[in-house]
Amino acid sequence: MRAKQAEPGRAETFELLATLLQYPENGPFAVPEAPDGPAREPLERFLAWYREQEPFELAQHYVRTFDLRRRTSLYLTYYLHGDTRKRGMAMLVLKQRYRAASLTPPEDELPDYLPVVCEFAALLGPGAGEAPLRQHRSGLELIRAGLADAGSPYADLLEALCALLPELGEEEKAAMRELALEGPPVEEVGLAPFAPPDYLTGMEVRV
Repeated sequence: MRAKQAEPGRAETFELLATLLQYPENGPFAVPEAPDGPAREPLERFLAWYREQEPFELAQHYVRTFDLRRRTSLYLTYYLHGDTRKRGMAMLVLKQRYRAASLTPPEDELPDYLPVVCEFAALLGPGAGEAPLRQHRSGLELIRAGLADAGSPYADLLEALCALLPELGEEEKAAMRELALEGPPVEEVGLAPFAPPDYLTGMEVRV
């Protein structure tokens, strides 16, 4: 992805989040200090833990956290649409957003993968770039809650991300509580699932 960056300090934070939320294929890397701003404190907490990890342990923790726990999936449209036709349309809209900005999303990832969405925010800025994150604000809170319940340091990354976005309104909070109790929408139409077809039930949501 290539585009002119806006608001460098904010863009750097989103870019750092995009990198840290990906699978640590090569183990911990030399990361810069957390940029100034509302996300600095939780980012510093995460980085203090991250820098102390051995490559194998870090990779294993990532797999346990995001690949084996369905309530902390990093595919945003799943929280809003479940495995329904609407989810497919939502991902198509995301792809169109990227292409309209002359960006090409990675071929080996779905467009709603959180690191990809964070990179888009870093490149396009607070307006169009951060719009997908604002749209999926409730889903981000559910991921954060799931990570906190699991005791994962990655909860600090989601806290940092949420600190950059508008707070949830009362209607959004109510919708999030309902989603945590009932799970995402279900549509039995024989569609191959985009993500593990498990509900988000039993999650404690702190709002």
